[in-house]
Amino acid sequence: MKTQKKHLLWFILMRLIVVTSILVAVVIIQSSTSDFIPPIPFYYLVTLAYLLSLVYLGLYVWWKRLAAQAALQIAGDLLFITALVYISGGLSGSMYILYLFAVVAASIVLSNRAAYLTAGLAAVLFGLLVDGLYFGIIPYFSPNQYREHSLGLVLFTMFLAWALFFFIAFLANYLTGSLRRARNALLLAEKELEIKERLATAGRISAQLAHEVRNPLAAISGAIQVLRNELKLDAEQENLMGIVLKESQRVTQSIEQFLDLASPGKVVFSWINLPEVLEETLSLLRASGELNGRYRLEGNFNTVRVGYYGSSNQFKQIFWNLTKNALKAMPDGGTLTIDFNLDRKKAVRIRFADTGCGLRKEEKERLFEPFFSRFENGRGLGLVVVRRIVDDYDGKIEVRSEPRRGTEIIMTFPVREPKTKPAYSEAIAS
Repeated sequence: MKTQKKHLLWFILMRLIVVTSILVAVVIIQSSTSDFIPPIPFYYLVTLAYLLSLVYLGLYVWWKRLAAQAALQIAGDLLFITALVYISGGLSGSMYILYLFAVVAASIVLSNRAAYLTAGLAAVLFGLLVDGLYFGIIPYFSPNQYREHSLGLVLFTMFLAWALFFFIAFLANYLTGSLRRARNALLLAEKELEIKERLATAGRISAQLAHEVRNPLAAISGAIQVLRNELKLDAEQENLMGIVLKESQRVTQSIEQFLDLASPGKVVFSWINLPEVLEETLSLLRASGELNGRYRLEGNFNTVRVGYYGSSNQFKQIFWNLTKNALKAMPDGGTLTIDFNLDRKKAVRIRFADTGCGLRKEEKERLFEPFFSRFENGRGLGLVVVRRIVDDYDGKIEVRSEPRRGTEIIMTFPVREPKTKPAYSEAIAS
């Protein structure tokens, strides 16, 4: 809506500039010849155009239906241009070129469809006017404007004008579409840069936290463990000790994830079978009880071998965080689908799709922000780690989700080649 309002104001200002330019041009031409266009009716039309511009400005400020106002302005401009074409002699003049401004404006302010519709209306108005003048249905505005034209010339000029209207509509739609795509790409790049800056900030914070908290926390946790084993505690005291140890472990896990962001350490690359790495991760989740009978696993991960030159530890982190996130999104159980595929460029595509609660638009936009979590007691770091690892591989990550319709995360990893030939020969096999 904000962009449309900006374009509508641009439209109002541009039509003022165009009308003023026409006025100046006509005044200059009329100073050398009196046969160009009748001055008095022309000045009336220009005055009307200025008054309409003031009305449009008022509507722009007070009326909220911007699309309706834009359509009204374009319709009014088509009638105004038709009137100019008429008083300038119809086919004998050249004012019909002004229809092109209305077509371009419709493409920018409204839509591609509106541009073609405006081109069609311009063709109809111009065709009716020319036919009316040629067959004598409509009298010439001034008798000295009459020019005898052959039917072939009239038809040729009309068809040429119509072709020009629709060609300009096509060209304007193509250009505005390219500009919209470029603008969206720029906005996406800005969001990506903002996320990476936040990741860098989180990394710096994590390094400080690790140094300031990890060692004292380990000492506290060890001391509590010793006291728990040596002291005679009642049930309530035993429970309190357990809470302290559990929370200490949770904080330690947060610190470890901070460290993964700040300094992932030395990464060892080798040829790995990605579904095999996934299965190891799923086995750990089954052993912990998090992946239980309430959840159903589907996908081709059990039937394919996908070789990739990378770090098994990094992919374990990816699979661990994505799986845990999917399970949290399905508290009452559901289906998690995991697929491994190749695209046309032989890049590896990994797809995680759950049948959980899904994401609202604002949650989807903030999904990879540090410290943002949709879940109770969530730390908002798991998907941040996933995003960092994907970026390290120059990969791409795409999220598709709607509320109550589940979430689908697709990661694409480009082909990576070691400096020497891989010992693992089955790079991709099914």
